[in-house]
Amino acid sequence: MLDKTKRYLVVGLGLLGGKYALELSKAGFHVDGINRSEGHLQFALDHGYIERGKTHDFEDLVREADHIIFGLYPTALIEWFRTYGPLLKPGCIFTDVSGVKTGLVEPVQALCPAGVEFIASHPMAGRETSSVEHAAEVNFAPANFIITPTGKNTPEAIAWVRELAEVLGFKHICTLTVQEHDRMIGYVSQLCHAIAVSLMCANDNTSLCEYTGDSFRDLTRIARINDKMWAELFLWNRDNLISEIDQFDAALGALRNALAAGDREKLEEMFRLSTRRRAAFDKKLPE
Repeated sequence: MLDKTKRYLVVGLGLLGGKYALELSKAGFHVDGINRSEGHLQFALDHGYIERGKTHDFEDLVREADHIIFGLYPTALIEWFRTYGPLLKPGCIFTDVSGVKTGLVEPVQALCPAGVEFIASHPMAGRETSSVEHAAEVNFAPANFIITPTGKNTPEAIAWVRELAEVLGFKHICTLTVQEHDRMIGYVSQLCHAIAVSLMCANDNTSLCEYTGDSFRDLTRIARINDKMWAELFLWNRDNLISEIDQFDAALGALRNALAAGDREKLEEMFRLSTRRRAAFDKKLPE
């Protein structure tokens, strides 16, 4: 079980960072916070998500932290760690919430001071909303929590982040390599967002709300998107995402060709394959 005498520090009190702070505080842990926005920091303080918090001159919070959760974009995390990483005390184990690991994990691990360890992880529980004000709306129980260890990680750090996920409420926890994670995320997350964005950008949709159905609403739910975060994630994982877009483009092209040829048999074949794969997927979904 995690030691409740340890001090936790959340750097970046956004949607996920705020949810981590909320759940850890509810579980009886000592949680501090660092955030760029004074208003969001004050919200976290007023609602008991954190005990202490600062927007600047926070070196003391960094030095005192036994564990740190980084709720930052990959670029911001590396920049922050280059500046403040040397302040982390020996024995500190920390993790992140980033949706891309290649280009992040290796540089940060290389920057770690002696006795400090970075074990990367990814809570797949994002929403269309953002900021700490919406953190309480996030439900970790049905979401996947992915741990991405490297050869530099100790069994102790891996066990810590797994126990952290359990305290946070995740019911499904798995382990992937950094490369496996980014290939997987290119398909199951980033490609889906790319399709939703493309669908909304294909034409002017301003009047569709008057007559659209559930299909359009479901397909475009994630098109309401954090532009800065997703642009960064797409670019950091561009090779994997381009490969997935090409694969999707080929499948859509096959459907288009069947339509152009009036090939009902091919269309029905694709529909049957899609139905079978979705049924198999539904059976494996965590309850």
